[in-house]
Amino acid sequence: MIAKLKGLLDETGADWAVIDVSGVGYLVHCSSKTLAALGEGEACTVYTDLQVSENDMRLLGFAEAAERDWFRLLTQVQGVGSKVALAILSALSTGELQQACARGDAATVARAQGVGPKLAGRIVNELKDKAGALPASGTGTAAAALPVGGASADAVSALENLGFKPAVAARAVAAAQGELGEGASEGELIRVALKKAAG
Repeated sequence: MIAKLKGLLDETGADWAVIDVSGVGYLVHCSSKTLAALGEGEACTVYTDLQVSENDMRLLGFAEAAERDWFRLLTQVQGVGSKVALAILSALSTGELQQACARGDAATVARAQGVGPKLAGRIVNELKDKAGALPASGTGTAAAALPVGGASADAVSALENLGFKPAVAARAVAAAQGELGEGASEGELIRVALKKAAG
């Protein structure tokens, strides 16, 4: 799976960019916030998510790992495909989205193009408990100061699969990360976080 691209921004469109990585141009679909963060002809890094369906293969790009993680969370909600998730991330920063989900504020989510009140309500209801598990970029309102992606995100997911609430899992992994340091492996994080979550 392609997790990240580092190269030169070749060209952009309404909702896409072409990133030139060593002479190979990758077409990446992006939110308007990500497109605004990229500078044409300049070196850039985009975090990616590859979606494969029966008749399509689509690479989605994000300026920050936090935006990619929120995209993945949004697309788990029934009725939210990649286009709707990108529209939400174009209308709201990850911090605004996190606050809206935590408060159950469907009206804020409904500001995104193509998101009606019913879908917005479903999104905030389903993501309310998970809002604290992912950090928001650019704001001081994250419920847990947990690095996004890699071993820490996998450790949070593992604890959730063991039955811990997302906020509890996120706090435990954040505490484990603080204790073990940035280079800790997923296995080490899970072992220490389990002790902290169990209490």
